Amino acid sequence: MLGVFLVYYAYNQFTPAQITEMKSYFAAADYFYIGLSLLFMKISHASRAYRWKYSLQYMGYQSGFWNNFMAISVGYLLNLTIPRSGELSRAAVLQKYDNIPFDKGFGTIIAERIIDLVFLLLFVATALLLQYKQLTGFIAQQIPVKQLVVIGGVLAIVAIIGLYLLYTSNWKIFVFIRKKISGLAEGVLSIFKMPHRVPFLLHTIIIWIGFVLTFYFGTKALPETSEISLGIVMVAFVVGSLTISFTNGGFGAFPLLIAKILALYGISLTAGTAFGWILWTTQTVLVIVLGGLSFLLLPIVNKGKL
Repeated sequence: MLGVFLVYYAYNQFTPAQITEMKSYFAAADYFYIGLSLLFMKISHASRAYRWKYSLQYMGYQSGFWNNFMAISVGYLLNLTIPRSGELSRAAVLQKYDNIPFDKGFGTIIAERIIDLVFLLLFVATALLLQYKQLTGFIAQQIPVKQLVVIGGVLAIVAIIGLYLLYTSNWKIFVFIRKKISGLAEGVLSIFKMPHRVPFLLHTIIIWIGFVLTFYFGTKALPETSEISLGIVMVAFVVGSLTISFTNGGFGAFPLLIAKILALYGISLTAGTAFGWILWTTQTVLVIVLGGLSFLLLPIVNKGKL
């Protein structure tokens, strides 16, 4: 619903002439660079699928590249509906087709997310160093800090009460959760204990370089964004990554915030919005196609296992 509201809000900020101008950007875009952008996006996803095997192998489980890749593709598709639901589906796919316990598979995914969060924070720090004034000013304008503090306080109180009940109550539901947490913890710790830490790290670097190149080549599709500096690319990439992480695939929010951040550097809102929509739409179409195909192919590829 939030994404729909943001689309409606953004649309109503433009005059008919600006909407016509935006459509012209879509028609004039160089889709060769969009193709390169999508290629690096899928290279990142393929590297993520390959990286996953290391933590699973450490726990004694085997999962092929294609099952991993299709599980990730399904996960990205489901993230378009409910934020972060894709992580649950990834573990569920491997439980069904490779007999990997859900809690341990999910634990490896949580471990991956911890490492990815560290890398995202490194990119945030880099963006702050390159464009400190612009980025801090933008964040101050866009993020309601007081509301977040209140929400954070409420969530902290709920978390404390939940943890107390979890570790002291003998109710069946809490006993069951404690057992699942044990498997989850094993999956999370696998990433720090496994013997293939170096290739795991190398694939993580490939994943994030691929993400940056996905955004970089996307900027080349329009003349208005093709000449922006690496510092601006990094800032926009960070804002886009945070938007996608905290929404259902960035629907509505991604183009809106990308346009606002680019406007700080003299790029018109219509050009910035068009760029955001071109990048988001083409990536989303690819996610839907590959996710849908994976839903269909998983039972066929694994027919002998069921």
